Amino acid sequence: MAGPTTAERGERKQESSDPPLARRRLRLSRLRTIIILTVVLLLLGAGSVWLLYGSKWLRVERVSVAGTRVLTPEQVLDAADAPVGAPMISVDTDAIEARLRRKLPRIDEVDVVRSWPHGISLKLMERTPVLMVQKGGKFIEVDDEGVRFATVSTPPKGVPALELTVSRSSSAAASLRRFGEARLVREAVRVAGAVPAAVLHDTLVVKVRSYDDISLELRDGRTVAWGSGEKGAAKARTLTALMKASPRARYFDVSVPTAPASSVS
Repeated sequence: MAGPTTAERGERKQESSDPPLARRRLRLSRLRTIIILTVVLLLLGAGSVWLLYGSKWLRVERVSVAGTRVLTPEQVLDAADAPVGAPMISVDTDAIEARLRRKLPRIDEVDVVRSWPHGISLKLMERTPVLMVQKGGKFIEVDDEGVRFATVSTPPKGVPALELTVSRSSSAAASLRRFGEARLVREAVRVAGAVPAAVLHDTLVVKVRSYDDISLELRDGRTVAWGSGEKGAAKARTLTALMKASPRARYFDVSVPTAPASSVS
């Protein structure tokens, strides 16, 4: 039987050499693709860095303030000290928030937000006084958490005064030692938050003698013995009913809401 011709042997040799050549070409093609993609990504990255940090397009041009009541926008802007002209991406919003809280204790909540492409928004909520403490000729405002956050020269309207007058009795002194002044202030705030709105509107003074001896002095000279801040809702209901039942009474005691008392003197 005749062997393969020269042409047939050449074809077989070419067939055996084609796969390695094709694989090399595929590897080169992939390598070129990887190089091209890498270059594109590097260019995009460099462009993005330049856009965020080097260009004039994404820089702080304005700072807005929302939510002020007593504070002025100018006070907030001055305390925030936002870096106008700096790249937006480099603004440290946490640092701005910390400055605002440190310099303006009246601020209760604050949110510092980037408003792309050119703005910084300062959205805040101020503390609301529920009690005030007179000291000299000034008035210290106290919020619903017992925080003394501002000193003003004019007392806020409709806000009762807080008098911490711990008596000399051994029980009162022990109460002060056990709970501390800050806790007693928070207890007074707790009472103010539970008093019926109509009664609180007429309250001039919340007087604290001890943890469980808190009373209210009303505008017309009436007095309410409230006790501690515990069972506030029950005491509020009892006081409302007691005042309706005894409109001429001058003294009300709801320290034990299940056994209230009132008197005309």
